[in-house]
Amino acid sequence: MTDQSRPGRKRSEQSKLAILVATLELVAESGYGALTVEGIAARSGVGKQTIYRWWPSKADVLLDALATKADLQVPIPDEGSFRADLALFLDRTYALDTKSQVADTLRALMAQAQIDPEFGKRFREDFLVRRRDALGEIVERARGRAELPPGVTPGTVIDVVFGTLWYRLLATLEPIGPGLADELVALLAPTSR
Repeated sequence: MTDQSRPGRKRSEQSKLAILVATLELVAESGYGALTVEGIAARSGVGKQTIYRWWPSKADVLLDALATKADLQVPIPDEGSFRADLALFLDRTYALDTKSQVADTLRALMAQAQIDPEFGKRFREDFLVRRRDALGEIVERARGRAELPPGVTPGTVIDVVFGTLWYRLLATLEPIGPGLADELVALLAPTSR
């Protein structure tokens, strides 16, 4: 995440972690609509002014919290094959997204990105591009090993994975989970060609 901090004291990693944890806890308990910077400050034990110095809005705090959580819980594996790498990446990604509060939070952040152009830019750069880059590393490695399906570009593979995720999150509300991960692995990394 790009540093949104303004002039002043440097971020304390301990305070930052307390803020991010508090934000995720509050969203899980009450949802995005009830989330406030005041509530985050009270739960984290950090002053409201500090939060506003480091992030422009509650949406940005939540964005940082989710991006950090994704970085920690969704690896960029190298299991020796595209099929194994993609399966692990998707299993971890979809396991994170099947938790109701994460799915609801992603929907709320996407909605906020549509009505607030400045936040939308940060959402794309600090979350969407970051997740695409993580999968892109796996896909580029697969391309180098000639493991991608014939005639399919790396960008299309990434679009299929994240397009499916966002379509289900925003449009159909169909389940996201191991079954979907297995289908995408079968589609994008077939065992025989």
